[in-house]
Amino acid sequence: MSSQTSIEIKNQPALDLSADTLLIPIREGDKGKSGFLQDVDKLTGGALQTLSLSGVITGQSGELTWLPSTAPAFGRIAVVGIGSVGNGISGANAARDIFATLSRQLRSRDAKTVLIAMEPLANAIGSAELATQTVTEALILGLYRFDKHHTNNKDIPKYSLGRMTLALGGRRAARAIENAHAKGMAMGSATNFARDLANTPANLMTPTIIAEKARELAETKGFEIEILEKSDAQRLGMGSYLSVASGSHQPPKFIVMRYRNGGRKAHVALVGKGITFDTGGISLKPPGGMEAMKYDMTGAATVIATIGAVAELGLEANVLAIAPCTENMPGGSATKPGDVVYAMDGQSIEVINTDAEGRLVLADGIAYARSLGKPSAIIDVATLTGAMGVALGDYRIGVFSNQDALFRQLEQASAKTNELLWRMPIDDYYGKQIKSDVADIKNTGGRLAGSITAAKFIEAFVGDVPWAHLDIAGVMAANNDRGIKVKGSNGTPVRSLVEFIAARG
Repeated sequence: MSSQTSIEIKNQPALDLSADTLLIPIREGDKGKSGFLQDVDKLTGGALQTLSLSGVITGQSGELTWLPSTAPAFGRIAVVGIGSVGNGISGANAARDIFATLSRQLRSRDAKTVLIAMEPLANAIGSAELATQTVTEALILGLYRFDKHHTNNKDIPKYSLGRMTLALGGRRAARAIENAHAKGMAMGSATNFARDLANTPANLMTPTIIAEKARELAETKGFEIEILEKSDAQRLGMGSYLSVASGSHQPPKFIVMRYRNGGRKAHVALVGKGITFDTGGISLKPPGGMEAMKYDMTGAATVIATIGAVAELGLEANVLAIAPCTENMPGGSATKPGDVVYAMDGQSIEVINTDAEGRLVLADGIAYARSLGKPSAIIDVATLTGAMGVALGDYRIGVFSNQDALFRQLEQASAKTNELLWRMPIDDYYGKQIKSDVADIKNTGGRLAGSITAAKFIEAFVGDVPWAHLDIAGVMAANNDRGIKVKGSNGTPVRSLVEFIAARG
């Protein structure tokens, strides 16, 4: 599961402290001539400057060099290259991946307790606060592993890191640095919480279990939660949501969470697709790769983790988070292609393909969100269409929105986290593809423009509320470790949504 390594900050110069490993960031082209690096050089018996001048240490991004230590306070000294990391957010985004990769390298080398001299990075980025948040996030995200079910020690890292300390060099803005550290901890931990939910096999992450995990989080972080049962959904007329659940023996759980700390401000509504396993239903998926359909509740994991981080940080905001959770299974009672069902808001839906089920649960999730009072914005998050991965690969999130200002706010938030977005079209033209002959709307418009017609279906339930649909199918998981991404669920876009809510207030 997620790393238990402790990360703390010290508002003192690194060389006044002690640790098993002292880590020094160095920019590309820096020959070790600064006053600080000259002091470090003395602790290495001159090795730092010798190797810098000879070109062994170049400062290139991610380069890691181990040096001897002549100081009793440090068992080993390591130098990590931060390349040409520049000022501001772009520099922070580059540094985040460098330090995430570095965290795994330190673990593999049994670095034990680690002290990071933050001054060079803070100077490069231009902000001690941003550097602190960035490195804190990076370490938490980079050290993540989902190894709960491994019973063979060879499948688990041989070493673990002890306490990691970020030394800020006696900078005066202690409170601001503490807040940055707290934000980094909350953002990283929330992302790893979402990763844990999504990585857990479907037999161990049923709708009932994810509801229990959400309740535990609510009790810990201090937000409100209500779990609507099948009978509640029937009473409310959630025929679209229940049509997906009808083939499963696992009871559906419609999770409703509220965080209230924004006074009289209108709330932001987050709705996350929570298909804890997706077989496709009667429109059965091919077997190859179906095991990855445990990730089909990543949208739900995202909104649960996001409201948890918002509560932990005590943001001045009002947030409603909804996670309609169910399995999508074939069976004698399963919805059939051609069936007509009714959503909570009264719209009739012809189910053309039971594997286009995510939009069916989102329809009632959004309808329910609107029934609780008009939100200032609705953002839904879903592993919705394979077509999005074809269009944008695993690099960007496809976003559909009915309001330019809302998209710009999301884009600005994502720029801070490097969870990049790309706005997709949602012209009225595409609506004709989902016009049904026997009902108001049908749940798929065919092969062409599959991601767009899926978004058009969801838009039909939004009304006049500013809305954005985040299709995260392409970015839901990584195949290998690279930077902050660790093999398995990415936990995207938890950090961007927290940034969005923090900025929106």
